[in-house]
Amino acid sequence: MSLLARNVARTSIRAARPTGRRGFLTPNPEAAEAFVARQKAVEKHAAETTDLWRKVSFYVCIPAMIVCGAYVYQKETAHLEHLEHLRHENDGTLPQPPEYEYLNMRRKPYPWGKNSLFFNPEVQKNLEEDSEE
Repeated sequence: MSLLARNVARTSIRAARPTGRRGFLTPNPEAAEAFVARQKAVEKHAAETTDLWRKVSFYVCIPAMIVCGAYVYQKETAHLEHLEHLRHENDGTLPQPPEYEYLNMRRKPYPWGKNSLFFNPEVQKNLEEDSEE
């Protein structure tokens, strides 16, 4: 059967089907009214709960994030001032941490070298320099 003939057959079958809504009778109208009432109550509760959480988000969460951000900013600023003070006392470099044997222990070297993946030369000791000496 060709594609055109098959499409014509499908279209004619669809056209022969009755269209429109079929009427469904409710055997128990009281149960139907109770169902509709429950659905409306659920929708009202959902709207109230959504409104509550919207208010919690705007009036509790956002101010809490702002206060927390201000606190962290203050602490980090004080920490940077302390680091600058240490640099000023030590001719522009940070003092080296103590050479404890339990610091920077590596059982197996990293594929990229001795330093960690998030190595920051401004505040961390460069372990590549120790291996060269």
